[in-house]
Formats: sequence, C-alpha cells, structure tokens
Amino acid sequence: MQITRQADYALRAMVYLARLGPEERAATKKIAEVQKIPPSFLAKIISQLSIAKLIDTSRGARGGVLLARPASEISLLEVVEAIDGPIALNDCTVTPGKCDNAEFCPLHDIWQEAQDELVAKLRESTFDKYAKK
Repeated sequence: MQITRQADYALRAMVYLARLGPEERAATKKIAEVQKIPPSFLAKIISQLSIAKLIDTSRGARGGVLLARPASEISLLEVVEAIDGPIALNDCTVTPGKCDNAEFCPLHDIWQEAQDELVAKLRESTFDKYAKK
C-alpha cells in the first residue's frame, strides 16, 4: 500500500514551507525546483492544499505560498487526506456492512487496528518535527 505520488509531493511541499520563517512566502516555482516536483502538478496540489485551508496563497510581486497555521498545528494526516481523501486499508474499514464476508471473515479487526494506528501516527506527526531536518 502506498500513498499517491500527489500526496507525496504535497507532503514535500509542506516540509519546504515549514522550513521557512514565519510569514515568509515561497514561489511555487522555487518549491517545485527544490523538491523536484513537476510545476504543473504542483499547481494542482497547491490549489487542493489551499482549499483545505492548509496554506495561504497570493499573487503578485510579494506573492507566494505560506502555511496557513504554524507547522506545529498541521499534521501529516491533514495533508494526506486533503489530497487522497480518508485513509482506508480495506473497504471493510470504511463501510463494514459492505463486505459480503463480514460474518465469517477474521481479518476485519486487524485491518481496522492497523488503520487506526496509521491514522493516529499521522495525526500526531506535525510538520514542525520535519522542518528541522
């Protein structure tokens, strides 16, 4: 199981922004260059992160992109879900009644436990932890 390339790019862009000073803006062109993200792909990602209110954007000479909140208040989970939607390791963890095998399948509990642990880890992981590296 993997996150999408788009979510990976979004996470890298957010790390870049977390490393900037407070109120410091970055040009999307610079983010794309440094993080090795195709510029056209980054434009779509920036739009999605803006809609999710994780970043603020502005145009013009003093324009650019910056985090909408402090890096310590933005989790990896928020970014992944803004791009890929809710994390689901299996259909049965999203809609348990959807599985035709629910009555006799012993695997639902392990899928649910693994998903819960992954979501919890991503929720507690904030960008301030990765801005220092």
